[in-house]
Amino acid sequence: METLEHILGIGQEDLNWWQMSIRAVLVFLISLVYVRIANKRIFGQHSAFDIVLGVMYGSIMSRAITGTSPFFPTLAAGLVLVLLHRALAALAYQFKNGPVSSFIKGKPDTLVKDGHFLKDAMRAHSVTENDILEALQLKGGPVDVKQVEVACLERSGNISVVFKKDDQ
Repeated sequence: METLEHILGIGQEDLNWWQMSIRAVLVFLISLVYVRIANKRIFGQHSAFDIVLGVMYGSIMSRAITGTSPFFPTLAAGLVLVLLHRALAALAYQFKNGPVSSFIKGKPDTLVKDGHFLKDAMRAHSVTENDILEALQLKGGPVDVKQVEVACLERSGNISVVFKKDDQ
């Protein structure tokens, strides 16, 4: 145990380059295990829920590498965050149509309906007409709002678009 403490610099005020390097490798491998414990979507959705976890997780795990917090308790805190994320995601799934899910994961909002901008919704989310026209262009459809059946600001912050069907 003493050898492990020396290698990891446990209890030392300052870490040298190789202790920090060993910590970096260990934290990387442990983080891979944690992400597997979580689920595949943990860092992929970019909703506020996921971004908050990513920022907090990165901050906590970096402390284990740099030695600004105790090594093992910091790893435990990282695991607690991952498990909390998983538990809240399960709770949001369980109550998918209620306020719990909306609070945890957010909810989409309609920005365009039947070819017309919904100014109140756009203002509430600070989305400009140019933002919507850019989304239309990126979707490869016509860059004309009159050709849009519905455009929504999704929970991830992306704008999804459904174009009107050609009747011809």
